[in-house]
Amino acid sequence: MKLHPTSRILFVTLVAVSMLAVAAAARADADAQAATTINTIKKRDPGIDSFFKSSYAYAVFPTIGKGAVGIGGAFGRGIVYRHGKRIGTAKMTQLSIGFQLGGQAYSEVIFFQDAATFNRFTNGQLKFGAGVSAVAVKTGAARRASFSRGVAIFTMAKGGLMYEASVSGQEFDYKKD
Repeated sequence: MKLHPTSRILFVTLVAVSMLAVAAAARADADAQAATTINTIKKRDPGIDSFFKSSYAYAVFPTIGKGAVGIGGAFGRGIVYRHGKRIGTAKMTQLSIGFQLGGQAYSEVIFFQDAATFNRFTNGQLKFGAGVSAVAVKTGAARRASFSRGVAIFTMAKGGLMYEASVSGQEFDYKKD
């Protein structure tokens, strides 16, 4: 069946509009999930608000899924903010090897102390390994937390069970809006 040129243009236009609508809905959902994560973290530990206010920028990963049987991996998508405004998106991947078994889901917020650290993140040069630790979100934890190597990392368990004694590293891929 051959379409009239006007029908082809209409068809292509409808497909393009549909794709834009799906992309807009996905972005709105990601923004809503990040906002919910921020609100939940602030409720669990109101002291974390000082990090949101004083950091150069921050990345919010609403859900990171992690699983392993000896060799493991994790993946999550997040929203990146500067002065409380969305400026981009990020993907986190992690590979690990060691004694580990199970699966879990958690949220993660990474605060960047200064422009230099944030630029390493946006250029794909910031990687986390054994020398960087995360703080579990609970009342009062933020008061005792500080920046290490220009970052402060907070995690919040969502579910699952993981037994782990491993060496791992998180890597990031940033995309500017």
